[in-house]
Amino acid sequence: MKIIDMKVRTVAIPMNCMLRHNTGVHPGYLMRTILELITDEGIVGLGEVGGGDQRGALLKLKPRLIGMNPFDLEAIKLKVLRSIYYLSNSRLYGAIEIACLDIQGKACNVPMHQLLGGKLRDSIPMIAYLFWRYDRPGGGHDKCAEDMADLCVELNDTLGVQAMKLKAGVMDPMEEIRVLQLCRERLGDDFGLRIDPNGVWSVATAVKAGQRMEELELQYFEDPSWGIEGMRAVRQQIRIPLATNMYPNKFDDLGPSIRQDAIDIILTDLHYWEGPKGVKDLTAVCRTFNLGVAMHSGAEFGVELAAMLHTASTIPAMTMPGDAHYHYLEDDIIVGGKLKYENGGIKVPEGPGLGVELDEDKMAKYERYYEEKGDYYAKFHQDPYNEDWYPIVGGI
Repeated sequence: MKIIDMKVRTVAIPMNCMLRHNTGVHPGYLMRTILELITDEGIVGLGEVGGGDQRGALLKLKPRLIGMNPFDLEAIKLKVLRSIYYLSNSRLYGAIEIACLDIQGKACNVPMHQLLGGKLRDSIPMIAYLFWRYDRPGGGHDKCAEDMADLCVELNDTLGVQAMKLKAGVMDPMEEIRVLQLCRERLGDDFGLRIDPNGVWSVATAVKAGQRMEELELQYFEDPSWGIEGMRAVRQQIRIPLATNMYPNKFDDLGPSIRQDAIDIILTDLHYWEGPKGVKDLTAVCRTFNLGVAMHSGAEFGVELAAMLHTASTIPAMTMPGDAHYHYLEDDIIVGGKLKYENGGIKVPEGPGLGVELDEDKMAKYERYYEEKGDYYAKFHQDPYNEDWYPIVGGI
């Protein structure tokens, strides 16, 4: 079997609001680049990657893929990720590996999880991912802790989720802590709590916030301050597990983070950690050093979400609910529409391969929508309701 062609399309899907975070605003839609690898046997493998319009970057790698056997992932990784540093991009490789595993599963008539060791659970529990919103359903903006707690209760009621994470670093830190306090009061002692300022808080603010939150018994405090040194400084002064998808988010920085005792939990990501097989490599290292693992969300659509579910289902230690922006999306590009939440989780798709297929009518619709709206990463650090705003790391 050989890869004979690659097709790439960028699509955008509207959300039910605008999502605020400490480096900008998702302006009412999310966008992904969808990859199709086509083999000489007529099997098509699907992949997906974020970070804006990635069509040009992926097509630069196309000559390195043509003629390759999609089962030869180690050779493919060497050719498209390891060979030349200025084209090396783990995000792009992750999409390619997902597509190759989709081909492998279809060729062998097995679901992707069986290529990764077999699933241990049929459904992956997910969180209520809370963002401060502009233009929320029904109108208006989120302005206080009560607004976020109301959203958390709503998602608990409608999706059945049993944990939350607040994307912090937007409002006053003490007001953001009050969100978790209200959620604990309203949803009880067993409801999982997390907070993620994405490294924007100073060490002093993160320590003050962490000490105030200790009584809430958080599942984890994610990326409280900038860099490995910032993480280490905070971890030495609080009694809450620290999680990260930033420091480290690649194998090069994993050793230093472990040696410096900077982390307790690593959030796996199919792109930062070099595809589903790379995530499995990561979890083996985490097992060696008794680090926890959880699942990061990169604002994915159904193709990548399916790959995440397959991968997570094979990891024994991944017992905490996974992240997902998915409940903010109004639609999806896969046949049958959005994957369904059931009792707070999403079922691992049935095979072969990813177990999902593209809806070509939806792909055409959301390609047009992307062309209309454009790539927002060029203006990502803008706030439409605060034109003079820009992020200041450690300024709080």
